[in-house]
Amino acid sequence: MHLYAPVTLPAVIALVLFIGVLAQWVAWRTRIPAIVLLTLCGVLVGPVLHILMPEKQLGHALGTVINLSVAVILFDGGLNLRFHELKQAVSGVRRLVYLGVPLSFALYSVTAHYVGGIAWPVALVFGAIIVVTGPTVILPLLRQAMLTRRVASYLKWEAIINDPIGALLAVLVFDYFLYAAHGQFSGQVLWNLATAVTVAALLGGAVAYVLGMLFRRDQVPEYLKHPLVLAVVVTVFVAANAIQDEAGLLAVTMMGIVLGNMRLASIDEMRRFKEYLAVLLVSIVFVLLAANLDTAVLEHLRWDGAFVILMIMLVARPVAIWIATIGARMRKRERLLLAWIAPRGIVAAATAGVLAPRLAEAGYRDAELLVPLTFTLIFVTVLVHGLTLGRVSRALGLAATARNRLLIVGASPWTTELARTLIAADASVLMVDTSWHRLRAPRLAGIPVYYGEILSESAAASLEMHDVGVLLAATSNDAYNALVCSTFAPHLGRGLAFQLPMYSADVADAKLFMRGVRGRIAFGEEALYEDLWNHLTSGWVFQKTRLTENYLFENYLADCAPGTLQLLAVHAKGNLMLHSLNLSFAPKPGDTVVSFGPSKRETLTADIPANAETSS
Repeated sequence: MHLYAPVTLPAVIALVLFIGVLAQWVAWRTRIPAIVLLTLCGVLVGPVLHILMPEKQLGHALGTVINLSVAVILFDGGLNLRFHELKQAVSGVRRLVYLGVPLSFALYSVTAHYVGGIAWPVALVFGAIIVVTGPTVILPLLRQAMLTRRVASYLKWEAIINDPIGALLAVLVFDYFLYAAHGQFSGQVLWNLATAVTVAALLGGAVAYVLGMLFRRDQVPEYLKHPLVLAVVVTVFVAANAIQDEAGLLAVTMMGIVLGNMRLASIDEMRRFKEYLAVLLVSIVFVLLAANLDTAVLEHLRWDGAFVILMIMLVARPVAIWIATIGARMRKRERLLLAWIAPRGIVAAATAGVLAPRLAEAGYRDAELLVPLTFTLIFVTVLVHGLTLGRVSRALGLAATARNRLLIVGASPWTTELARTLIAADASVLMVDTSWHRLRAPRLAGIPVYYGEILSESAAASLEMHDVGVLLAATSNDAYNALVCSTFAPHLGRGLAFQLPMYSADVADAKLFMRGVRGRIAFGEEALYEDLWNHLTSGWVFQKTRLTENYLFENYLADCAPGTLQLLAVHAKGNLMLHSLNLSFAPKPGDTVVSFGPSKRETLTADIPANAETSS
């Protein structure tokens, strides 16, 4: 089926951007992994409808776009590799890199040769290419999977570190066979390896350090920092590749790791900017890759190629991971998840596309199978692992079923009573405070607590937040509440970071402050910290009321005592809906409404019908 295909470059760019962002939005709305939708959309507009034909419409620019995009994505991944994450996962990560790569390389190559009947040179190159688990796939999946911190660190570190290693290994294996015929392979391959590592360390690590020192000494204005970093990343990638093939990926990864761990004041803004850019580039790259799939190439794939892919996914990868992680202080269920999840990404496709023609020119048998095998493995693993990561991780107890926990920052008698009421309504709560004394009452009440500064690196390293969906900053310091909300809003969503209203003698000033750097106002303008405390000491109580088909929210409001604050609603599945200014608050039957108001239990009990469940 052939439809109209855009012929101008602006039309192609516009189409790719529109499809990519639309797929990301649909993925967010439907909870389907974005990578899966991007791949399917690319196949639909490419091989199926022939609307987008990147190789014809973009020509040589296609490879450049993909390579530069991958460089930025890998830098973004390195920027998010924080050394404090390794405190709990260092043993496992070390095994996945030091032992996982050589074991995977050996098992994949043996599988390709003995199961697929592929000649040893091509089988070894193929085995080297697919040792990677691409960050272009893993990072978007982790964004939606809600995994625990440690297992997410395993997958993230393995993908980002192994991606350039796999590409470099494939090039070295190729060089081995290229130079073997001339009897000089040994010295040349070792020289190439040493050159690549040296180039990566100097151009990546040293340039990142110099750049970080310039930022630290305020030698670069704020508005130029992000553009400068982007320009340097591209320059380092191109320069490293010019010195040694595939050294660019290793160099930009090294650059990201060094810069991301220099504790720069603007590093969070930089991570956020690069994350937004990486999301856009992942969308573009996957749409282009899927649309560029040539179905004629797949005709070279024999039936035994399908068995090769199945054996790699079901046998070779699990065996390699299981052996590599023996004695690594990893839980059995973590090893099971790692053994299953190994989607390949853009680097594998690009490396195969570059090396396959050169192998064919050198006269190696079965070189024509390298591209179809690699591309098929990429699409199968993206679809299968993308669709199953959430289900498998939840079945193994390594992911939250939903992001419905309320994180309360600030322990006080009022927040303690609120937490107790929510727990009684089957909601999930975590309370954080810097005072062990203030946390005493919540601890004795059985409320989960974290003692420490929520904005500290130690909290970032140890506090599990994969199931946190809503934040309530409720300390006595309005400015601190605003700081907490502005810090966590990009991760949770600005509509899910709440704080108590700010006290100000000038109401207009408070509202202007609210519009800038603070969270949403929780519960209403009258829910000031001091007033809540005074109401609690004067006898106000928390009440939870379950709505039914016969007792709707309107009936409940009519029965409330004057002055009662409507705080939030707990849905049947534990999700929370906080009452806030400028947000509609309309709980439905089955929801439990939590309120705070005057204690008029006798009057309320007499007026409320028997089919409404109310308690305080």
